[in-house]
Amino acid sequence: MTATPESWERLDVWLWYARVSKTRSLCARAVQDGGFRLNRQPTDKPHAKLRVGDVLTYTWGSEVRVWRVAQLGTRRGPADEARELYEDLSPGL
Repeated sequence: MTATPESWERLDVWLWYARVSKTRSLCARAVQDGGFRLNRQPTDKPHAKLRVGDVLTYTWGSEVRVWRVAQLGTRRGPADEARELYEDLSPGL
């Protein structure tokens, strides 16, 4: 999918495509529960607009993950395909 400046995707859908959780509803619930930052701004809205180049920071278990959105998804594919959606900027790498 070629991203245009006006291209965006819902945060919960993108997280599901990136295989953060098993279902889209679990991704939405994780965002609603807090702990997610989009471009350094806290968000608890699963419908937040995510664009290529955005930086997503969140805690997963005891880890802090920082991802830059490399591309928007079109489907929930295999793990190798999901890893192409983001660039991992997490501390300690």
